[in-house]
Amino acid sequence: MLSEKRDEAAAIMFFKQAINDNNFPKQVVMDKSGANFVGLENINILQMLAGIISFVEIIQIKYLNNIIEQDHRFIKKITKPMMGFKSFYSAKATIAGIEVAHMIRKGFLLISNSWH
Repeated sequence: MLSEKRDEAAAIMFFKQAINDNNFPKQVVMDKSGANFVGLENINILQMLAGIISFVEIIQIKYLNNIIEQDHRFIKKITKPMMGFKSFYSAKATIAGIEVAHMIRKGFLLISNSWH
C-alpha cells in the first residue's frame, strides 16, 4: 500500500501533467480523497507563490462526483481487464477512442457517410 506522502506526490504529478496537457481548470469536482485534495491545495500554493491569482476551486460534493463517475463507468468497465498503460500518451489515446465509440453508440456524435 502506498504511503500518504507517495499518494500526495502522485496526485501532484497527475495534476501538473493534466494542467500542462489541457488548461488550468477553474474548478475540480472530486470525492473525499485526501491525497487529491492535498495535491490540488499544493498546486494552489504554488500558484500563489508564483504570483498568479487564479486558483483551482475544489468542490467535494458527493452527488456531483457521482454524476461524473457514472459517465466514466463505461470506460472503467472496458479498461479494468487491461494490464494498465505504460505511458500517459497511450492511456490518453485509448480512452479518447473509447469515448468516441461510446458517443457514437449513444448518438451524441454523428458521422457523415458522404465522402468529399
